[in-house]
Amino acid sequence: MQPSPLRLVAPFLLLSTALARPTLLSRIDLGPEEEVEVLCQDTTVTETVWLPSPSGASSAEKVGEEETEIATSFEEGEDGCEDVLEENTGDGTSEVGDGSFEPPNASEAVESPQQNANQTSATSSFSNATVKTIPPSGYRNALYFTNWYVSCLLSGVVLIRADYSRGIYGADYQPQELPADKITHVLYAFADIASDGEVVSSDAYSDLEKHYPTDSWNDQGNNAYGCVKQLYILKKKHRHMKTLLSIGGWTYSSKFAPVAATEAGRQRFCSSAVQLLKDWGFDGLDIDWEYPVNSAQAQDYVLLLRTCRQALDAYAAEHAPGYHFLLTIAAAAGPQNYNTMDLAAMDPLLDAWHLMAYDYAGSWDSTSGHQSNLYASADNPASTKFSTEKAVHDYLARGVPAHKLVLGLPLYGRAFEATTGLGQPYSGIGEGSIQNGVWLYKDLPRPGAAEMYDDVAMASYSFDAQKGELISYDTARSAVAKAGYVVNKGLGGAVFWEASGDKTGEDSLVATVKGAMGKLDGSVNLLSFPASRYDNIKAGMPGA
Repeated sequence: MQPSPLRLVAPFLLLSTALARPTLLSRIDLGPEEEVEVLCQDTTVTETVWLPSPSGASSAEKVGEEETEIATSFEEGEDGCEDVLEENTGDGTSEVGDGSFEPPNASEAVESPQQNANQTSATSSFSNATVKTIPPSGYRNALYFTNWYVSCLLSGVVLIRADYSRGIYGADYQPQELPADKITHVLYAFADIASDGEVVSSDAYSDLEKHYPTDSWNDQGNNAYGCVKQLYILKKKHRHMKTLLSIGGWTYSSKFAPVAATEAGRQRFCSSAVQLLKDWGFDGLDIDWEYPVNSAQAQDYVLLLRTCRQALDAYAAEHAPGYHFLLTIAAAAGPQNYNTMDLAAMDPLLDAWHLMAYDYAGSWDSTSGHQSNLYASADNPASTKFSTEKAVHDYLARGVPAHKLVLGLPLYGRAFEATTGLGQPYSGIGEGSIQNGVWLYKDLPRPGAAEMYDDVAMASYSFDAQKGELISYDTARSAVAKAGYVVNKGLGGAVFWEASGDKTGEDSLVATVKGAMGKLDGSVNLLSFPASRYDNIKAGMPGA
């Protein structure tokens, strides 16, 4: 089966559009002692007039009804407010400010990604007086970041346990390494669930105790350290980056059903989850229940989400008036799982569905296959037992708005040994980066392997003909195709599992998708947590 022209052409048109953008406007000096604070009303800067001057003279930028002389640096992709929020350092230059303001109304946190692909070319060119309007929101580019030592890989389709070391331990990937300028949301995984329903830290050392080189051992009071502190510092520096506490995951998912089945359990779950959110300074909750197995559990899931939505809104009303805390879920991509859920009842309670569009093939299968293909292959059906197109179609058909559906991409590959190709028998899965049969994207392709692309399934893989080793994973080419799919379908953006697997620099899939999608969501995070039990978070992390 030949792919339609839309499948082939659109992603590459999008990539060329993204690459055509200017990467930087000249930095313009300010006079000493001047200080500029720009408040992004509804995270929208309208009628912005850029007047770059080769001589370095000041430029006027109009924000709302006020006109101010500011220095403007403009980076490719524009991540919202931060691109225009700057202050003078006192030495005649300017830099992005810490954004120590809070959103004046709830609309600043409401996320409704743009659905018009044409908007991605809005910054294609500049003249001496270029007028640009930044939309109130844009695409999500979300990234899971793990805290654990030994846990399990998310599985979007099949329930397969996969123990291996990730996060700050085996992968030695620290929160400071997160590409905060290229992402909109960090999903911090995972919190555990106690038998009475209380949501608790799964690793106190990683979450709250680890001291990094910049941390003092002599601080006064009760302070948060570890990943929680570092994520808050990133939020201060990158006001568009929101943090969500992800609860559950495959390891802890068996604990959901008994808790969600009772009113007391649901109340305990949601109140304790919000307690962690306000103590840790997070912007929302991400629920990862894999998976409700019958209609009773599906209805309990709806009730659990409703209770958490109410708890988040109640906390906001008391401590953050006008701010909208996010509630999202990790959503199944396998029909046998999402067909069980009451999608129509869940959707009004959710800000986003993070579609786990990976693990379509692996060690549980009798033949090799694509683990994250966009389309099914009529020519080689054994290689595409599942497809993203099928899942997206079904979610949309059942009433989930396209702008809420966020496409998941893997930052790892699944291996098949002693095989002759896609859809063929194999024997074993071989070694891996940390777990047998699973290779981090940054370790691929393996020596001796050639990267291949399936034009029908729109999926990448590598193959070593001498060894008979096939590894299914996303490359820049398939990632750009998926970004084009997001834009063409009007989806809400992308989400990646998980941060430690990506490459750096121009080879990063997170960066590639960011550039290909276009403007990212620039809604402002929250820094004010007056009810936190930790003094440094309550005080806004002074000095950070």
